[in-house]
Amino acid sequence: MTQQHPEPRARPSDQENARAAAPGIRDRVFTAALFDMDGTLIDSTPAVDRSWTTWGEEWGLDPAFREGMHGKPAIGLVSAVIAPELVDEAFARILHLELVDLDGITPLGGAAELLGSLPEERRAIVTSCTRELARARIGAAGIPAPETVVTIDDTPRGKPFPEPFLEGARRLGVDPRDCLVFEDAPAGLAAGRAAGCTTVGVTGTHSAAELDADLVVDSLAGVRFIPVPGGFRLDF
Repeated sequence: MTQQHPEPRARPSDQENARAAAPGIRDRVFTAALFDMDGTLIDSTPAVDRSWTTWGEEWGLDPAFREGMHGKPAIGLVSAVIAPELVDEAFARILHLELVDLDGITPLGGAAELLGSLPEERRAIVTSCTRELARARIGAAGIPAPETVVTIDDTPRGKPFPEPFLEGARRLGVDPRDCLVFEDAPAGLAAGRAAGCTTVGVTGTHSAAELDADLVVDSLAGVRFIPVPGGFRLDF
């Protein structure tokens, strides 16, 4: 699920884009980049809001039920507010609603260019969506889908636990300590840190003050990868 994101925009200046940066981050060589999807690469806000609003109304829930849940797997949210014996039915319903409503899903500024600038062996999407929903949203946004996509179907636990990013690094055959994680949500950044990755927070869903990351930027439009032997460096 996701919330509000800024409109795509032209590349900002370095001073405007970078909110905070760990010392030496520009000097490090990274092996791979692991990207969250909703709120980081794509804006799915309109479709998500419609789907979850409809679902909440059908199940008689207060609209506040979604607060604080962005970036976490939908099954966790469903399980938190629905009686155990009805979770399977309720989860199947929200999955259906999201799969059939893909209107208004677009790439965020700079996302397609940054993702597309890396070779296959150095990039992956790591999302809390199901495999089917991730495939649908990637297609609707028109971003260059990498061969490696890790979803909630692929790990025993989702974000904020480290398993999703550990699985992404494993599939690429790289050490997670040499990976960059791009995330817009505290839960995702916590997962990246727990996996041992260097983290980049992207504002929009949350303010810079809410994102505990090694680097916080306003947009991926101000981020570039500089190829070097053994990987790439980060420019922002």
